[in-house]
Amino acid sequence: MNQNPNRPDQKKKIDYRKKPDYLIMLFTLVIVIGVFLFLRDALQGEVQELTTSEIQDAADLGHIESIEYSLIGGDNFDLVQVNGKIYDQHKALYNNIVGFERIMRIDEAAEILLIVDGYGGTTAVVAKSGITIWTVLINLVPMILVLVILFIIFKNANNQNSKAFDFAKNRAKLNREKSVTFKDIAGCDEEKQEMEELIDFLKAPKKYIDMGARIPKGVLLVGAPGTGKTLLARAVSGEANVPFFSISGSDFVEMFVGVGASRVRDLFKVAKENSPCIIFIDEIDAVGRQRGAGLGGGHDEREQTLNQLLVEMDGFTTNMGIIIMAATNRPDVLDPALLRPGRFDRQITISLPDVRGREAILKVHARNKKLDPKIKLSDFATRIPGFSGADIENLLNEAALLAARDNRTLISDVDMGEAIDRVMMGPAKKSRKYSPEEKKVVAYHEAGHAVIGIKLEDANVVQKVTIIPRGRTGGYNLMVPLEEKFLETKKGLIARITSFLGGRVAEEIVFDTVTTGAYNDFQNATLIARAMVTEYGMSDLGPIQYESSGGNVFLGRDYFKEKNFSDQVAHEIDKEVRHIITQCFEKAKNIIETNRELLDLIAHYLVEVETLTKADIDEIVSTGKLSWWNDKKESEKNAA
Repeated sequence: MNQNPNRPDQKKKIDYRKKPDYLIMLFTLVIVIGVFLFLRDALQGEVQELTTSEIQDAADLGHIESIEYSLIGGDNFDLVQVNGKIYDQHKALYNNIVGFERIMRIDEAAEILLIVDGYGGTTAVVAKSGITIWTVLINLVPMILVLVILFIIFKNANNQNSKAFDFAKNRAKLNREKSVTFKDIAGCDEEKQEMEELIDFLKAPKKYIDMGARIPKGVLLVGAPGTGKTLLARAVSGEANVPFFSISGSDFVEMFVGVGASRVRDLFKVAKENSPCIIFIDEIDAVGRQRGAGLGGGHDEREQTLNQLLVEMDGFTTNMGIIIMAATNRPDVLDPALLRPGRFDRQITISLPDVRGREAILKVHARNKKLDPKIKLSDFATRIPGFSGADIENLLNEAALLAARDNRTLISDVDMGEAIDRVMMGPAKKSRKYSPEEKKVVAYHEAGHAVIGIKLEDANVVQKVTIIPRGRTGGYNLMVPLEEKFLETKKGLIARITSFLGGRVAEEIVFDTVTTGAYNDFQNATLIARAMVTEYGMSDLGPIQYESSGGNVFLGRDYFKEKNFSDQVAHEIDKEVRHIITQCFEKAKNIIETNRELLDLIAHYLVEVETLTKADIDEIVSTGKLSWWNDKKESEKNAA
């Protein structure tokens, strides 16, 4: 089929190969020629003609070995070489006689021929200084340094001129490697299906066009940090057999006016020349924030860049075969014009994985890890609610590091458990030593949380209790829900607040005093109680939302909450929050007083072993003892 070069769909693809720099090649050639000429002249050496008397003296001393000449014709001889040695008065060798071509009269040549019997010639020369490799290098070094300096100056000047013209060029990278595919993605099956449909449209558009469908112009990936937005885009790059350009939103914005808009134009120009293709803009909120919200006013450089991006995505010109993908964890700050259909037709929200998703992600990241066959990844998936894909990858990496640190060949369940603690709370601070009294206080504090989790209905299940300090905490309880929940009930929130207050209640009951160890518990309990009153309508003030986390766009909408109440209502809100906290505190106190024996048992074993697992806690609750520890103490007693 004949191709018409003027047709839009048959435009020449952009050539990414670098053009040769003929000026640099010419400059290098001049340097080589100069060095060659210098070496040729240097190796010839400095010469001096010998007079007839000097040749006579050399011949008398027997220093003339040979004189070679050739008769040119007529009255002239052509000297080829005089071979011999020249000595000083002490007969120390200081030079060799070397050849020197010269034409002289026949009478001069005849006189020299008479000097040395049996030899003929016309003249002779001597090198005043011998030429060695070191002499050549010493003479070459200054010239080489000068040439190198000139070359560097010339090259830098050339680069600066090139950068001056390339400053407004886009910085998008053309990805050609297929390092990530959809097989490496887990925990987001629906999102993968959406992206697979997008790729299928690029590979086989006919079936969609026959149905009257059009290709989506843009796809916005939204989700919390670490959920896999960029990873999903990399998988699309690996699966799609079309050019994939990736760029960060911050690469568009510069301090110079007009640069960002110019880079946007250049990016889409390159994309049109390589269509069909995909453009991926990571962290698009850096350039796509709502206009009029920044401190730069209406002529902010970022706003000009955003305006150009809006025009290129869906303006008067049509970008056939170009799909825009973008990722952000702040969709609330994006400009509404950027989010409308026609620019971003689809918004795909990537949520935190559920328990099945976490198990699938664990299996993906465990492919290249040497796990103990006894490890059940499903058990660990239930212990890490709220973990993102990045957190899970970090978890397995920490477990591998722990196993390698102890020179083990397999990752054990102990390594996995310690890795969970490290990711959630930080590494154990073994250097921090409690006094016996402090250790007892911390043990009862954590035991108080555990008793609430065990005995209170709707409370989360206690998976682990420890008094080993990590991060800013002296100990902690790992409590996870019995099953995944997407909706919180009022009973569930009340149970969570009560669990947070269990530590302080235990301190009051056992020691008749309180410590600062419950400050974080109070913070979490107060946040939940206030949200119940002001946002969820779970109080006597009625189903009214008094506060919301949204608001006007100003530096990311993070600096204040929108409040829709008067000072009198604010007083009522404080009363309701206090009422909820007090009610939960009394409930926790009642539970712990009723189960004081269980509290003492858990605290006792925490002081002894410092960490209790779910199996240990279940045994203490059912039998009132910890058999493996009691057996150990008994064997130590018998051995003594």
